[in-house]
Formats: sequence, C-alpha cells, structure tokens
Amino acid sequence: MTTSQASPAIAALLQQPTLDPGLKAVAEKVLRQERLTPEDGLLLFEKADVGFAGALANHVRERMHGDNTYFNRNFHIEPTNVCIFTCKFCSYSRSYKNKEDGWELSIDEMLDIVKKYDGEPVTEVHIVGGVHPKMNLDFFCELISKIRAHRPDLHIKGFTAVELDYMFRKAKLTVEEGMKKLNDAGLQSMPGGGAEIFHPDVRALICHDKVDADGWLAIHRAAHNLGMHTNATMLYGHVETFAHRIDHMERLRQLQDETHGFNTFIPLKFRNKDNEMNHVPESSIIEDLRLYAIARLYLDNFPHLKAYWPMLGRQTAQLTLAFGVNDLDGTIDDTTKIYSMAGAEEQNPSLNTAQLAMLIRQAGRRPIERDTLYNVVKDYSEATFTDAELLGASKN
Repeated sequence: MTTSQASPAIAALLQQPTLDPGLKAVAEKVLRQERLTPEDGLLLFEKADVGFAGALANHVRERMHGDNTYFNRNFHIEPTNVCIFTCKFCSYSRSYKNKEDGWELSIDEMLDIVKKYDGEPVTEVHIVGGVHPKMNLDFFCELISKIRAHRPDLHIKGFTAVELDYMFRKAKLTVEEGMKKLNDAGLQSMPGGGAEIFHPDVRALICHDKVDADGWLAIHRAAHNLGMHTNATMLYGHVETFAHRIDHMERLRQLQDETHGFNTFIPLKFRNKDNEMNHVPESSIIEDLRLYAIARLYLDNFPHLKAYWPMLGRQTAQLTLAFGVNDLDGTIDDTTKIYSMAGAEEQNPSLNTAQLAMLIRQAGRRPIERDTLYNVVKDYSEATFTDAELLGASKN
C-alpha cells in the first residue's frame, strides 16, 4: 500500500505539518509492509503519541485479521505457588523455606480439577506455577500422561521456560532431551511466561537467579523444532527502558524468523501490589495502549497479539482491540491467581463464552472462538444469548 492509498485516518496523520520526519518515514514503511529497524522501534517509543501508534497498529491488525478477535475456552491449573526463585516483581510465589500461604497440589488433586470440566466444551488446559524442587520432570510427565489418558481431546499447554530449565537441569537432561520427554508424554504447546525483559542489566535487578535470555530462547527453539507452538511475553512498565523493550522484541523476532514457532505475543503489565517493587509506579493506560501498538508494528512476523483481560481489566482490554490486539485469551476461570495476587484489575477472573463474545462485539469487533492453534471453532458475531448467559449464570 502506498501513502496515497492509506486510510483517511492515517492519511490525515501523515499530513500533519508538525509530524516528525522520522515518524513519517516509519509510517510509510508500515504502509509498504517493510520491516522496522530497532532504530525505528526506539523512535516510536520516544516520539510517537498514542493516536499515531494506534492508527498504524490498527491498520496492521485489520490487514492481518480484519475485525476477527479470538478467544478460547480454557482453564488453568496452578500446581504450586512455592518457588525457589526470588523475582522481585512477583506477588504470587512463596519461599520453599517459608511456605505460609503456599499450596502444593498432588497429581490426583490436579486431575480432579480436570474432571470438573468433564462434559464441558473447553479446549485447553493451561498449566503453570512456581518452581518447586519436589515437582520434577517425572512428576509432570506423569500428570500430563494422566490428563491425556482421561481426556484425549484436551490440548495441554504448560510450563514456562523457567520451570522447564529447572526440571531439565535437575534431571540432568539437555534441553532437547527434556522437551522430547514432555512432548512424548503429551505436552502440546507452551505459554510464554518467564521472559520478563531479556536484557541482562534488567534481569540482574528483577530476577537474577532464574534462566537467562539465551536459556529461555533455547527452550522455545527446542519446542519449535519438535513442531510445538509456543507464546512469548514481555513484562513491561517497571525499571526497563525503551531500548530494553526493543532489544527484547528484536530477540523474539529473530527467533521467529528462524523457527516460525511462536503463535502469540503477550505484553504483561507490571503490577506493584505485595511485592519487592511496590515502590515502582505502574504504567498508565495510555502507555499500555502505546506499548501494544508498537509491539504490533515491530513484531511483523508474529501472527497474533494478545491482551490478557484479567490483568488489564475488561474495559482496557476492549480498548486494546483498536491498538493492534486481536486476541483476548480465554474464558479462564476463578482459579487464576498469578495476576490477581499482584493487584490485577480482575480479582476473580471468569467470563463465560457469551460474556466474552459480547465484550468483543461491544468494541465493534467479531468474536471468534478458536482452539489453541487458532483453528476456528465458532463465529459468534451473529449469536444470540440468554439473559442467564449474559449475567454469568451459565458457565459455558
């Protein structure tokens, strides 16, 4: 697309007499579908206002997906919040030496959670939690195998690279060997947690004792090489600089060029409740929206950009749909504690299908139920719902 073919909104932006020449050049690159450089990305963070970045990101989002906005029917299992690591931003974990307020679920207890959804049309179980020394690779392979045996149709997505790095080292296996063992047991994909900010200067300040950027990327590379799809995250809005954000996204973009194994990028907003970084102010909604927009522009090889609605809140999640986002995660349930314990907007995050579809429709977008790999399950753009469904009296 040339500048002359741009939408009226973008054409008006480009005609502003006060527009920075560098930003105009970036916008023209976006319209021509040319890759942005790290310098371009940094310029966007330093100079682009939210309207400029949002208009460009919405152009890209609609070029890639139209109004389609995806969600899935999923539920979470959090095996434990006991963790050997000491991330300063974490409000969720409890020390292995001091387990007050901690929980440790057995395999049978986790299978009971899965069985609660028997007969319900959920498509994914998402397993993630703390790094517990006694919950080793064999423990989780047994769990996965039993879930697979009980409900073969349920997609199993599990474990951050932080959890896996510890499991593999404790088992004295290479990353490739460990990933193969989990995949053979039935693990089908991975979430993107634990990435935080890749730059070593930031990791030294906020999560010095867990897997580094190279280790995180190596685990996702190994998963991709097995044919598994994964997600990627970035924890933003704390002590990182704009340059650190671009460095993070550049490393993800390079791995995606190599493997094409990432489904989705998920920016995660730092929340400052009940953690060692509670003195750091949280980012504003304007900065959140700007971050989503710039991520959509920079990560040109990531097919999807997700806003995790329990973390942002429903209204802000709706706003992100005009700033590059095309996925709102899933129906989830009220057992998700990682962000609620840090002060997320949604303290009991649960929406049924009708509520989530209407949330998307109210934002002028088209709700599409997907599976984990973005195969379409159902289009809800014309669906009608009962009052009971919209009020949450119905789970589904």
